[in-house]
Amino acid sequence: MSEGGTGTDGSADPGTAVDVRIRVRGIYTTAVTQRLLEAGHTVVQASEPIRARFETDFPTAPADVRIETTRDRQGLEVSGDPECVDRVLAHLESLALDTFRWADPVPRGAVFDGAVREADGGRGAPVSLGDGRRGYLKYDDADGYVDADDRYRLQVREPTSPWADDAPRLSPGLAVEGGFCTLSRDRSGIGADFDGARAEELVGMTDLLSTSIPDGWGLRWHRSAVDADLEAMTAALEDAVDRVRTLEAHLEDAPEEPGDPARLADPQATAWLWFGRESRLALDEVRRTVETTMVGHHRIKAGDRSASVAVDFAEAVADPTGEEEFPFAAVSRQFGPTAGDRLALGHGKPDGRLITLGTGEVTDWSEDGSLTLERSMRGGGTYDALEVPIEDGDVAITKLKEGRWWYPTTYKAADGRTKGTYVNVCTPVELFPDSARYVDLHVDVIRRTDGSVAVVDEDELEAAVDAGQISPELAEKARSVAAAVERALS
Repeated sequence: MSEGGTGTDGSADPGTAVDVRIRVRGIYTTAVTQRLLEAGHTVVQASEPIRARFETDFPTAPADVRIETTRDRQGLEVSGDPECVDRVLAHLESLALDTFRWADPVPRGAVFDGAVREADGGRGAPVSLGDGRRGYLKYDDADGYVDADDRYRLQVREPTSPWADDAPRLSPGLAVEGGFCTLSRDRSGIGADFDGARAEELVGMTDLLSTSIPDGWGLRWHRSAVDADLEAMTAALEDAVDRVRTLEAHLEDAPEEPGDPARLADPQATAWLWFGRESRLALDEVRRTVETTMVGHHRIKAGDRSASVAVDFAEAVADPTGEEEFPFAAVSRQFGPTAGDRLALGHGKPDGRLITLGTGEVTDWSEDGSLTLERSMRGGGTYDALEVPIEDGDVAITKLKEGRWWYPTTYKAADGRTKGTYVNVCTPVELFPDSARYVDLHVDVIRRTDGSVAVVDEDELEAAVDAGQISPELAEKARSVAAAVERALS
């Protein structure tokens, strides 16, 4: 890190903050890079397309923070030095009202003592890490047979977002990444994680570096080090050694053998950003200052991996001065959803969880971005707030529209009787090929069979604001949407 940062107007202010070195990868890279450069930070290890788009030099240097697009393309993982992570997030979490941030209790690189919960098949075992935290240990990563209640000292190799079903991947042994290289306790000597003459050259150049490898640790160079000079290699190794010293200091008082599940060291922090529809459109605006960007660039790429090539082609031949709207009809026809498709309701919660409310059939579709989803209901319990029993044969008819801050679901009995309507207030709906996505904002509006209308769950919205899960500005937006829906239904 070096001195630098941002002033109150968002411009670079070298004397007030810290210039963070950041490595960025994934579908949001151009926009995120521009945002961070505007904030006075340094982007390092840039890819060739990024180097071509920006009129600036990108150092080949270790990163304080790594930013990667999540596997489902819904947001970002931000991992690294805790102070640096906070500084970076300050410039990204304010993109739009529907940008959400969550800290990860099982961050990348953290060390835990864990207990295997069960080992009855599959490729790995769930592991308890204490205080309700969990992880996953692949059998191939462990020495010997893995049995229930076995204790291991484990490090987080791959964290997972709060909305994902997977548990963080854990591995025995300790390893520390330094940008171009990794130091690990379960390897010895010097090597590379790829083959060929360039790998042999890197190994040979290590003898020329002034930094010594810590006792008991082995060094592996990554392919990203191929273009690094001696100065950059030295900086990367020094950075890795510093991280080793920090990790060892955290573990200095840890017992020699694994004990009860507990966190022993967390020298890095991991946070997750989830982008809603307005966030993605805001990222489009940022990217447009750098490169030709069609309306819905990030929205389309987030919805379907195969859409990236089509988006890139469309932008390559587009008129950069043209005013456009998000091409929902074209995108939906090409990638879905359309009439006859199966679509899930991906009900995000403000604490980061993702709940699937069921999957139904798209029975009606329109070019304006609206569709009708029908789901068959199983009997048992009652419909929230409506206090009407759920019975076999009931049908839930949901009207969804891209970009709208609410959607209604009408419940009907098998004989066609209406049991009530429930309007969910949420962040702007996005209709991806396999699921509708949004974050629930707690407050809702109901219409009962007697025609009475009410706003419900306002206390849950207040509690989420008090817990820091929903910003006051977003809460006010939710209340205004609920009030407008209430007036329309009355």
